[in-house]
Amino acid sequence: MCGIAGVVSTAGVQAGLVRRMCDVMVHRGPDGEGFHEDHDAVLGMRRLAIIDVAGGDQPVYNEDRTVVAVFNGEIYNFRELRDEMRGKGHRFTSEGDTECLVHLYEEYGDEFVHRLRGMFAFAIWDRRRRRLLLARDRVGKKPLYWRAGGRSLSFGSELKSLVRDPALRREVDPVALHHYLTYQYVPAPWSIYQGVQKLPPGHLLVWQDGVHELRRYWRLDFTPHRVEDENEAAERLRELLLDATRVRMVSERPLGAFLSGGIDSSAVVAAMARQSGERVKTFSIGFDDRNFDERRYARKLAELYDTDHHEMVVTPSALDVLPTLVWHFDEPFADSSAIPSFYVARMSREHVTVVLNGDGGDESFGGYGRYLAMARTDRIRVPPSSQAWLARAGSAILGRTAPRSSLRKVGRVLELLGQPHSRRYAGLVSYFTPAQKLALYTGELREQVAHEDSYELLDEVVAASRADSTLGQIMDADVNTYLPGDLLVKVDITTMANSLEARSPLLDHHLMEWAAGVPANLKIRSGTTKYLLKKAVAPWLPTELITRPKMGFGVPLAAWLRTDLRELSWDVLTDRTARSRGFFRPEAVVALLEQHDSNCDHSSRIWALIQFELWHRMFVDDPHPAGVPYPSDGPHPSGGPYPSGGPYPSDGELPSCGDARPRST
Repeated sequence: MCGIAGVVSTAGVQAGLVRRMCDVMVHRGPDGEGFHEDHDAVLGMRRLAIIDVAGGDQPVYNEDRTVVAVFNGEIYNFRELRDEMRGKGHRFTSEGDTECLVHLYEEYGDEFVHRLRGMFAFAIWDRRRRRLLLARDRVGKKPLYWRAGGRSLSFGSELKSLVRDPALRREVDPVALHHYLTYQYVPAPWSIYQGVQKLPPGHLLVWQDGVHELRRYWRLDFTPHRVEDENEAAERLRELLLDATRVRMVSERPLGAFLSGGIDSSAVVAAMARQSGERVKTFSIGFDDRNFDERRYARKLAELYDTDHHEMVVTPSALDVLPTLVWHFDEPFADSSAIPSFYVARMSREHVTVVLNGDGGDESFGGYGRYLAMARTDRIRVPPSSQAWLARAGSAILGRTAPRSSLRKVGRVLELLGQPHSRRYAGLVSYFTPAQKLALYTGELREQVAHEDSYELLDEVVAASRADSTLGQIMDADVNTYLPGDLLVKVDITTMANSLEARSPLLDHHLMEWAAGVPANLKIRSGTTKYLLKKAVAPWLPTELITRPKMGFGVPLAAWLRTDLRELSWDVLTDRTARSRGFFRPEAVVALLEQHDSNCDHSSRIWALIQFELWHRMFVDDPHPAGVPYPSDGPHPSGGPYPSGGPYPSDGELPSCGDARPRST
């Protein structure tokens, strides 16, 4: 696991820039660094040693050093690939997975990416052809940003690496901001900066002689296949999960698992315990608010499998870590569950270097409550001729009723029924609706995004889906948007901030490809979400974990914003600096804060505005954002603090305001 960066150019490259790009990612690789330099390319990396600790340094080369690679991630089938390449006459100088890349590239060209099983972002420089190949794994577990300028191209695992280039003008992309306020993350291919893009999951980028080309190499196929026997399907699922877990337990460093007490993480821990020769180390986070605390369920699973279990309670005071989170996320990110994610990662890093998690179970097996909501509204057949009328009627009710009126639910349902199902789903998952965003924006920002529709991102994915059901289409949409844009970013950033590697068995592409073809009636049945997954893991888990309602990995943000975090929210969003931005109308921001104080839940919306404001102060207002000190209540696991920089809030925590609807549910 590493952080990578580099620059290629037809006009020569300054090695010092790439070294600075890597220095700012020391948290991703505290165990070492490496660089390749020639006239046309400089590639660099920071290493977190997991496999072949003694000999797995990068960059790696082919036999005559004409092909060079830097790599972030893990290739779980690397032993089979090494054996195959040796059989074809290739020579290896190390025992790790990275060296496979250069030999596979020699043998198969760009198409070798189809042979990889794992999580990855890599760069391969072909010196003879003066050709750069960038690639990102199928579902987007590992990040990769890039920027083309003139006849050059730069890339990095983190956006802050590209910011080290003084030629980059740190200007907010208004379209990215527009999408961020809808989804609470900046979706690929945008980044928050104009001129910088994310490489989308499952894509390759080729640069040669100053010209670049982007192409997709993988997409999950949700075409359903016939299932004759549910019991056989459940058995096949257990086999796939055991295999996906087994290959992710290979590590030369200590290994454990996040355990929330939900179905997905519990199933992964059970699969680990059934294949491990020693006690599994497990880690859980909880809250004083019982409505958000799942520790009691995690303990049941930990007791059943006699794991070495560790817990931590997150309180509002834990938000003192906010500057650290803002610095690590690089761009505005408003999923408040990043807070407990950071703390469970930090706690885990005190004991292990690698953790397995349960990410992906909801998207593959139909776990979210919003999937149920869509299934129910989909049963109501609305003639196309009536849809526009229903939408107008619903909007009229919402516009004329008080915030807590029972009629608002009627208006919301009518508004949803008046939309095609991709738009219904967009309405369920958005935090600011289009109308709410326009009410928030200044006239200048309105003009800049006048022709941009954030809901079109979901329209396009749903239209391209091969699923034959609404459930399949919206799950397809989540795999292409919410999963890589929110969940995987959150896990990657919070774990790598603590020099911890996270692995996700339920995101194994073999398991996902099989699950995508499972018919919708085996994912949700009679109001039960994740029907087949629950059936498959029922023999492994306590009955209470199977039957309990889904809680989601949320935080009591609405309450925090009215108490411990109230002062911070008002200070950050209404001071002179915030009012001078020119993006949002100050009176609209104040209205959100006042309504939240009056017990109207705007927590997610306020949180999104706070995250944007703090990001802007740290990365745009500050001309030299070197970094932030590590939280004072614990050392950085690599042994040293980060260089300081600012400006940051001197004290306090955060607020947020919007629908009281955790996205994870």
